Amino acid sequence: MSEHGSWENDRPPTIGKLTGSQEELITARVKLEVQNALVNQIIGAAGDSAMSTQNGYAITELPDSKRLRILVTGGAGFVGSHLVDRLMMAGHEVIVVDNFFTGRKKNVMHWVGHSNFQLISHDVVEPIMLEVDQIYHLACPASPPHYQYNPIKTIKTSTMGTINMLGLAKRVQARILLTSTSEVYGDPEVHPQPESYWGNVNPIGPRACYDEGKRVAETMMYAYKQQDGVEVRVARIFNTFGPRMHPNDGRVVSNFIIQALQNKDITIYGSGEQTRSFQYVDDLVDGLIMLMNGNYDQPTNIGNPDEYTVNEFAKFIKELTKSESEIMHLQATTDDPRKRRPDISVARKEIGWQPVVDVKSGLTKTIEYFSKVLEESGEILPTGPDAARPKPKNGGK
Repeated sequence: MSEHGSWENDRPPTIGKLTGSQEELITARVKLEVQNALVNQIIGAAGDSAMSTQNGYAITELPDSKRLRILVTGGAGFVGSHLVDRLMMAGHEVIVVDNFFTGRKKNVMHWVGHSNFQLISHDVVEPIMLEVDQIYHLACPASPPHYQYNPIKTIKTSTMGTINMLGLAKRVQARILLTSTSEVYGDPEVHPQPESYWGNVNPIGPRACYDEGKRVAETMMYAYKQQDGVEVRVARIFNTFGPRMHPNDGRVVSNFIIQALQNKDITIYGSGEQTRSFQYVDDLVDGLIMLMNGNYDQPTNIGNPDEYTVNEFAKFIKELTKSESEIMHLQATTDDPRKRRPDISVARKEIGWQPVVDVKSGLTKTIEYFSKVLEESGEILPTGPDAARPKPKNGGK
């Protein structure tokens, strides 16, 4: 922090001395257009193909020989809907399956009516019969208050849901990508976290329904690969933010922004010295697509290695929003990880991916989004750390 109380270059410093990977990350920001072009090539967009538009989205008109039929479970959620946008714009046929527990129809309504899009209200814990080429399996509540609301259902979604999707992939010979999580590392004793680290998870704690559910889902992915030859991909996703986040999901980014925009106290659970690494949703979608269509089939961290203490992050958001909020500390939550930062060496080497959107740029877009949500909805009370059902009032279905 500078003598005048603001962050140098309008952003908080990374913790400690810049590592080689962080220096590479800064350099990578100028490569955004190159990476986007690569992603478009991977997902099948042909440069000379005809183009059409729907609701302001440019759509490549692919020939039948290049068009894939892609299933996205949880496709009406925050991350899923952004993935759907990218796949639709690339000209593929997309089937969204969602039970709308945390997903919202408004996130994909702009595709309803397009001949390449299908929306099915369905819970993945029940089998479904479809014919597809690829499966992106995202379905599962991801914020602690939501997945703790019904822990048994969360476990069923990660286990029975994944079994059903793997059974479908086996039957139709589709490649399947599981969106796993950095939570498989628990409260890590290795920092940063490489894919080779087995984790430190409390198997009976309040977060276990999600953490252990994802761990067993990974186990099932590789069991199906080894026993039945199913083509699998596993993405271990670190903290992600961006437009379409549920305003009541109780996560750091959404809570801090909602509180700051309303000049309410910004609440930090614990000392605030715990660290997190935040990536913008566009980078995550790039990573998922590149992993799905690459040749590497082992677990892969997808996250931004830029690391912040929660205290630093709260001050950063307060400055970006020009908020008058006070920062207050409440009791720490159970099993909250002390450190979280991805080692993305595997992603760089095996699929050629690294994040290119800096945190400040991503936060600016996310703040704009939540400002509009507040204009439409009025006052929003952020969700605390306790188990809670998603609230439909503020930007519901």
